[in-house]
Amino acid sequence: MAAGLLSTWPWERLGLYKYILYGPIVGNVLYSTYQEGSLKLDWCFCLLVLWYIRHLVNLYWSTFVNMMFLSKSIRIDKQGYGFKQVDSEWDWDNFLVFQSLIGFLACSMSSMGSLPIWNTKGLLWILVLHVGISEPVYYCVHRLFHTGSWFTNYHSINHSSPVLHPYTGYQLTFLEHLVLTSVTGIPILGSFLLGYGSLLTIAGYLLAFDFLRCMGYSNTEIVPHQLFQTLPFLKYLIYTGTYHSLHHAEMETNFCLFMPIFDAIGKTLNSKSWELHEKMRSKAGTYGRVPDFVFLAHVVDVCSAMHAPFVFRTFASLPYRFQAFLIPFWPITFGVMIAMWAKAKTFGFSFYNLRGKLHETWVVPRFGFQYFLPFAKEGINKRIDEAILKADGLGVKVLSLAALNKNEALNGGGTLFVNKHPDLKVRVVHGNTLTAAVILNEIGEEIEEVFLTGATSKLGRAIALYLCRRKVRVLMLTLSTERFQKIQKEAPVDCQSNLVQVTKYQAARHCKTWIVGKWITLREQSWAPPGAHFHQFVVPPILAFRKDCTYGDLAAMRLPDDVEGLWSCEYTMDRGVVHACHAGGVVHFLEGWTHHEVGAIDVDRIDLVWNAAMKHGLKPVSNINKLKQK
Repeated sequence: MAAGLLSTWPWERLGLYKYILYGPIVGNVLYSTYQEGSLKLDWCFCLLVLWYIRHLVNLYWSTFVNMMFLSKSIRIDKQGYGFKQVDSEWDWDNFLVFQSLIGFLACSMSSMGSLPIWNTKGLLWILVLHVGISEPVYYCVHRLFHTGSWFTNYHSINHSSPVLHPYTGYQLTFLEHLVLTSVTGIPILGSFLLGYGSLLTIAGYLLAFDFLRCMGYSNTEIVPHQLFQTLPFLKYLIYTGTYHSLHHAEMETNFCLFMPIFDAIGKTLNSKSWELHEKMRSKAGTYGRVPDFVFLAHVVDVCSAMHAPFVFRTFASLPYRFQAFLIPFWPITFGVMIAMWAKAKTFGFSFYNLRGKLHETWVVPRFGFQYFLPFAKEGINKRIDEAILKADGLGVKVLSLAALNKNEALNGGGTLFVNKHPDLKVRVVHGNTLTAAVILNEIGEEIEEVFLTGATSKLGRAIALYLCRRKVRVLMLTLSTERFQKIQKEAPVDCQSNLVQVTKYQAARHCKTWIVGKWITLREQSWAPPGAHFHQFVVPPILAFRKDCTYGDLAAMRLPDDVEGLWSCEYTMDRGVVHACHAGGVVHFLEGWTHHEVGAIDVDRIDLVWNAAMKHGLKPVSNINKLKQK
């Protein structure tokens, strides 16, 4: 960690409260509006608008970089970011707060508030001053920051991120941002002192500066190599993502701000710069590395769609919870989702590495409610079928289906696709065997009776049959005697009496262990006795109405400790935790099993799958474990 003078931000301890520093600017705008009787487009208002647009420039670059389906083939470093890097770059926008305050002080102490909208000469002077002063000054100072204690105390933080990201460019110490702000301010101040300053030229320069900085740190190569082949001199006037990535790989080269000509003059130009650039761009448009395992997810609702890694990076790195700031984005997200519903098939979502193998998440762009519309069934199955065939064609080993993508009423738990394509090389897995194992291992050996809703579902059936073998009395809530009897006949003869059909919730008023596979209301929960615990495998999870009862999480497992590059949370799961059906697919892949896991759960394999998960370092996650510890 940096420890020199001016290495930390003055407001570092404020956290999110740092945005109060915008108070004087916002207050000035509000006061001016009150005085004028209408919104006044003064300098302070322009500062706020500029701050917002600059924020969007960085946000959109982050979005592009994290859109794996767009940027995968042009990614320079194929690793993922990891939660540690996301946390270290959490306050990337400190520089926007700082430069906005500088702008406010500058316009308060001068006549900048009366600048014209546009001045062509001002643009030319800004370019001249940038090339003539800002670029060489930055080059020299940057080289200084790479020496001895300067690097240790100040610049090492910029090189601590293992994978470049647009936000990494602003992961600097306060002293470095003072220098960067000065470098940025030289052309702006110069044009102002020369009498050619204007609002649009200043704003344009800052936005261009942000855009190029993000481009260099984007870990992607967007500049076509044909451009440099046609106009060779351009390679010395504009840097690229590969050019700057070499600076982080070989730190004694490629120090320039945006113009490699200064590296050429200073003899620090990396000889591999253009070769790497051409190599990266020649692969653009190709699929790249084929994943070994794919988890086929789906959208739950509009707001949770904004939890996607390519929307808000910091938000995606935390378990999903509805936040008020999502409300303004709801119409935009809904429009995007409708467009994707109409056009998109599936798209890459996120990835991580485990045991040297690439694991990807693909998404079927369908809302959760659509899975329950009869007329949408065919279209959804078509998209899932296309994803399976795509995975098969690429050479994916295992494809695991998320909750609604394996709905029994939709496709028989994946049976539809396996029967339709008997020659599939990719193994299709619903992962429910491990889901059942997770729930069953939460139930202590001392439990003698449980109440089970969703009792005749795929999971309900397996849980009932397993528990009855353990001599546990299972109260199976179902109105269908035929379906109950069918399940009962599957149990060993000496265990069949342990399965009891009940048709009302009142039958469980003395049972303290509820296993919920069907959504239940407050009234239905009210029949549980005080102190009851609700295990659950229902999507969405039931609401915790009862304060005198406890509620388990959805079945989930923590991935092994050696997982790499994972930086986003799976829906409401904690960091490093995935739904049990996802984990079930991972275990299927790690074990190298060659069978499809579709349709009914093989009860005899529950312990086998559980033991395999434990062997590979997966760990169960549930509130019941926390309650037991207490």
